[in-house]
Amino acid sequence: MRRGSPPIIYVKSDIRFIEVVENVCQRLMEYSLHKEREGSNRFAKGMSETFSTLHGLVNKGVKVVMDIPYELWNETSAEVADLKKQCDVMVEQYEEVIEDWYKGHQEEDLTTYLCEKHVLKGQDRACLQETWSGKKGDVAAIAEEKKKKKGKKGKSKEGGSAGQETQSKKKDKKTKKKKKAKKVEEAVSKGRRGGDGHTSEEDVHKKAPLHTGKTEL
Repeated sequence: MRRGSPPIIYVKSDIRFIEVVENVCQRLMEYSLHKEREGSNRFAKGMSETFSTLHGLVNKGVKVVMDIPYELWNETSAEVADLKKQCDVMVEQYEEVIEDWYKGHQEEDLTTYLCEKHVLKGQDRACLQETWSGKKGDVAAIAEEKKKKKGKKGKSKEGGSAGQETQSKKKDKKTKKKKKAKKVEEAVSKGRRGGDGHTSEEDVHKKAPLHTGKTEL
């Protein structure tokens, strides 16, 4: 980087944009088809409930006969492969729109900016209203659960440390007040005793004032 040139913000850099665009669709190959679900929820990470049950039966020694050979059970399904192809086409077709969002509109939700305003403009947008419903055992659901637990632990630790810090501050204040009061008492006591433990001359005068009445001859 040249001296005097402004620093490059990574979240908006060209290098990161190229990396994301080239790899985003490939990541769909990690997904599986969950036929027991509906809509876009059918595509999610992790083994589907159907294949999870079948694997469980095989592990118990049950003979499972299917049209698909056992060796292909964990292979990418045709539906997921087709989804990846559709993703590649969409990214290529709307690359300029994605780049505009990336460089100047990241504060806006990408689903709204890309899908609602461009890809599905004038078409059925019902799929955008679907909410993801995580199932127990899904990789994505487990990751989300761990994230939530981690967040709660962090908050509780922060709250606990903050509480301990407040208590220690209160104790320090009380100790300081006690020390201050003790010093004041000692100073007053010394003032009254002339500093050597004996009653001061000034104190004697205060306690035994001279008679100011006239003495008659």
